[in-house]
Amino acid sequence: MYTNAHSMGNKQEELEAIVQQQSFDVVVITEMWWGDSQDWSAAISGYKLFRKDRQSRRGGGVALYVRESLDSIELEVSSDKVECLCTRIRGKAKKADILTGVCYRPPYQDDEGDELF
Repeated sequence: MYTNAHSMGNKQEELEAIVQQQSFDVVVITEMWWGDSQDWSAAISGYKLFRKDRQSRRGGGVALYVRESLDSIELEVSSDKVECLCTRIRGKAKKADILTGVCYRPPYQDDEGDELF
């Protein structure tokens, strides 16, 4: 599942209900707007959360929820100036690994950010 949340503050319960009802393996979200000042819970039961909050200003941020039963790890992204998050899900029974990722390019991003993409 993919969605652009444009702030998760008032949507967390709805997201959790949809994810649990539809039983998605991976949920990808852009424009989380999470940060240290929020007090809501980001956890969804049965899922491992990977997140990258925007550092320089309000808004933005990306997240990946991966079903806990899947063996997943976060992959290193080379720059904090790009809102990008990648994971690897280990394949089962000699199947290939699956790479998942989410990137968000905010409006008015500078040329340096564009080059990093």
